[in-house]
Formats: sequence, C-alpha cells, structure tokens
Amino acid sequence: MTGIEWGALMFGALLLMLAVRIHIGIAMMLAGSIGYVMVAGVGPLMSYFKTGAYARFSVYDLSVVPLFLLMGQFATHGGLSKALFQAGNAFIGHWRGGMAMAGVTACAGFGAICGSSLATAATMGQVALPEMKAHNYSGRFATATLAAGGTLGILIPPSVPLVIYAILAEQNIAKLFLAAFVPGIIAAIGYMGVISIVARVSPKDAPAGQRHSWGERLGALLQTWPVLLIFLVVIGGIYGGLFTPTEAAAIGCVATAFVAFRSGGLNKKGFLDCMYGTAGATGMIFLILLGADILNVFLALTQMNTELAKWVIGLQLPPLLVIFLIIFIYLVLGCIMDSLSMILLTIPIFFPIVMGLDIGGLGAEHKAIWFGIIVLMVVEIGLITPPVGMNVFIISSMAKDVPMRETFKFVMPFLASDLMRIAVIVFFPSVVLFVFNLPWG
Repeated sequence: MTGIEWGALMFGALLLMLAVRIHIGIAMMLAGSIGYVMVAGVGPLMSYFKTGAYARFSVYDLSVVPLFLLMGQFATHGGLSKALFQAGNAFIGHWRGGMAMAGVTACAGFGAICGSSLATAATMGQVALPEMKAHNYSGRFATATLAAGGTLGILIPPSVPLVIYAILAEQNIAKLFLAAFVPGIIAAIGYMGVISIVARVSPKDAPAGQRHSWGERLGALLQTWPVLLIFLVVIGGIYGGLFTPTEAAAIGCVATAFVAFRSGGLNKKGFLDCMYGTAGATGMIFLILLGADILNVFLALTQMNTELAKWVIGLQLPPLLVIFLIIFIYLVLGCIMDSLSMILLTIPIFFPIVMGLDIGGLGAEHKAIWFGIIVLMVVEIGLITPPVGMNVFIISSMAKDVPMRETFKFVMPFLASDLMRIAVIVFFPSVVLFVFNLPWG
C-alpha cells in the first residue's frame, strides 16, 4: 500500500474508534502509531516517542493553557459570575426576556476572564437558572439560553481553543485574541436579539421582571469592578506591550485568586478543587495534543495533507465554496466531537488547503487569522448541537425536570443566529480584520 492509502485507512480507523467512544486522544495516538509502524517501521516510531512528548510540552506558548484554566477556576470560586448576572439583571431585567439577556451578558463578561465555554455554562447555570425559574421563565427557554450563552466563553478572549489554533497554525496569540473581540460581541448581540424575538412570539416563556432603581443598578454595577479590572489588566497589558499572553495569564491568576480569597470562596477545599479541576482539564488537553502530534507526524510522513491540499486546489473550485464545504464538515463533526478535538484533528488537514486559496486578496497572516476565527465560531456551534452538545448536557444536568429534547428545540434559534454570523464573516472578512487597521492593531 502507498503512504496515501495508509493515511486514508488510518483516518477511517480513527473515525471508527471515535464511533465506539474511545477517547479522542487515545484514538489519535493509536491510529497514528499503527500507521507510522506500517509506513516507516517500529524503530522510527520509538525514536519519535523519545523526543516527541518533550518537544510538544516544552513549547512556551502552551504554558498559557493551564494558567487560563486556573484563572477560570478561581473566577468560578470567587463569585464573579453572580455579580455579573445581578448587574445585568438590574439594568435590563425589567425588559421582556431581560433576565435571559442578563444571563447572556454575564456569560460574555465571565468568558472574558475564563476562556472555557464549559466552565462558563456550568458557572452561569448555577447562578442564573434558579433566578430565571423563580421569575417564571420556562425551563426549556432558560436552559437553551444559558447553553447558548455559555459558548461565549471561547469566543470572548482569552480563549483556550484559540491558543491551540495559534500554536498549530503558528500564528500570534495576541493578534488572534484581538480579532476575536468583534465576532464575540456580535454573537452576544445576536443572542440578545433571539431572546427579544422569542419573548415577543411566546411571552409565557420569557416574562418581564421587576424594575430596579438607579441606586440598585449602580450598586450592582460596582460589584463587578474586579471583573473589569482583571480584564483590563490582562488584555490591556497584552496589547500595551507590558507582558506576553503567558505573563498576562499568570497575573490574571493572582488577581482572580485574590478576589476569590476575599470573597471566602478560596478556603482550603476551594483551593484544592481549583487545583484538581485545572490539573484534570490540563491533562486531558495535553493528552489530546500528544495524540494529535503522533497522528499528524504520520499524516505528514504519508504526504496525505499536502496531496489533499494540491488536489482540492487543482479542482479550481470557487474559494468560498471550499470554505463553506469545510464549514459543513465542521458542523457534521460538531455533532459527535468536542471543540478542541475538532481543531486538533482538522487544522493540519484544512489549514494548508485554505492557505492555498485566494480569499479576496488577503495576505497569508490575515487569511490565517480570519480562518482561525471562522473555525472558532464553527466549533463553538458544536457545543449546542445534538446529539453531543456538551453545554446542553451541562445545563440539563442542573435542570433535570426539563427534557433535553425541549432544550435542543429552543436552541435552534440561537443556532440560526450563529450561522448568520458565520456567513457575514465569510463574505466580509473585514468584520474580523478591520481591527488591524486601527492605531493599536
């Protein structure tokens, strides 16, 4: 068999292993190792194993991942999510569907210091779900809103999946963070628009709440100062050239730990929970990274990536058609895989293809950044699509009285908003890239 044939065979074997629920990291490691042995022999594989893990895990940029995860853990234990939700509710809770909108804005704010959609959904679900139910929001609408709002955790920088994309595509993390801001804000506005429409079409699902006085509003807003300060220090420090993303994450960890300690959420048990949660998530991510490395080395050995890119470019299809085909593949994969696994599995294959296309005359760096934002938005959709919508699973575990199929049904308008946003950014790359023409870009 040729290298290309072995590559296709092992890729099919990988999909089969995923279908029988073998962990994605283990599945990629097995497929890559077996294929490597078939093409090059056992000796070269053992030689790669000697240095491969160290070469991957010693990459400086990867140190930002556990730091952002730890910052999210500290933020969760620090009660910051509750302050964000209460502030949003104080200002717009009296609107029809206003409490749901407050949940979305709180998810966006929490995502700005968390970097994880699953953590954002879990934390905001604990805070907002009881309040929404107490104010007569239907369970299906409340769970769908918070599941969709939780996806803002990876859209609003800092974003762990965006860091992984930057490392795989060899792009600047700070520039990708900057490019993600506008799509993240558009996503939040789109979700609030969906809530407004649903609240008017079906008022019983999203009633209006009580109006708060300006004194109450200002008091609630003042409680959010730690979030604003941490965000400004972390993100402002990166773009002000004061420190690198890794240094910014370390400073963010210290700041959120201090806030959590002051609030009483960082006692001995809370601190250990933060450490265990970060260690578990980091270990899972790094296992997937190692498995992806072995698979990608095997695919590079077979030249499958290069040949596939040449074949697609040789078809001379319209570039946007190729992009939409890639998006479609991501949407299908999102039904069965998590976001990080999709990025690690597909970027080595799709990135060379996209870089060989002429997308409106974009330069290589801008094209890579634009594609990275599209990938981030598409894999974010996978968090709320059936049958494996992890955000929906998390929220549903907190609302066992709400059938999951009802939550998925009410998630559909949010998915429509996501698809419209993706279409806008595909056709108008400047929506993402205009920030680089600003004085600080």
